[in-house]
Amino acid sequence: MKKTASLLFEMLLVILGNTLCAFGVVCFVEAGGLIMGGTTGVALFLYKVTGFSVSLGAFLVNTVLFIIGACFLGKKFAITTALSTFYYPMALEWISRVSGDAPLTDNPMLCAIFGGLCVGIAIGLVIRTGASTGGMDIPPLILHRLFGWSVSVLVYLFDILVLLMQCGQCGSEQILYSILLVMIYTVAMDKVLVLGTGQMEIKVVSAHSDEIRRRILEDADRGVTVLMGKTGYLEQETELLFTVVSARELRSVERLVHEVDSSAFMMISSVREVKGKGFTLDKEYVKK
Repeated sequence: MKKTASLLFEMLLVILGNTLCAFGVVCFVEAGGLIMGGTTGVALFLYKVTGFSVSLGAFLVNTVLFIIGACFLGKKFAITTALSTFYYPMALEWISRVSGDAPLTDNPMLCAIFGGLCVGIAIGLVIRTGASTGGMDIPPLILHRLFGWSVSVLVYLFDILVLLMQCGQCGSEQILYSILLVMIYTVAMDKVLVLGTGQMEIKVVSAHSDEIRRRILEDADRGVTVLMGKTGYLEQETELLFTVVSARELRSVERLVHEVDSSAFMMISSVREVKGKGFTLDKEYVKK
């Protein structure tokens, strides 16, 4: 019952996040003639080149990338990404019809500020649930799977390419306001994720430590250190699992730990800075 309620709540958050993102795009980004990265940026480009509605462009791009992602990244990826992939274009179309031809404002500064807040908060909400926003996150994930390249670097590179693709359709002021938009939604997203660019330290004590260790290594793709200890009261030998994950990964790691052992003892704390493989350096996979 709890799992069902939790799943429904997370789905509602994903729907709320995508609705808020669509609202920000229609009422502020489009209204101000601004540009942005991601699937929405590609859809805005297609709208100006072909006349396709932004919602139709987003649907086409999302669908193609979703199918490619499902082929390369598997069933689990498809399940967690499907809701955002297909609901977001519907929300764009619905809000576009409701708002009509009377935008809340066409002031580019207000559009950059409030558009950035809406988009940043929306993406943060979706990520907090452990779901994927899909779209332009998919190519970096595929390239990481095939070649081991850094996902975060690839995400920024694809966003830059999408922005550059639209620059020829905008004046210099619109480009400057759009840079402000991107900066605001990046900061807003980090604030919603609470931890910003920091990382999360997780310690786990469980009778099923070996299974939890394996799940973190295989499913979360994060390293684990096993520390040997002794309980204070019964003085029994025990293992303490230690791992560090990003804010985006925290929810999914918590979930997989509780799937193995619902009574596992977990200690979670924020880490100001992490350096080393998997964070500031590329991961290395060593065959056993």
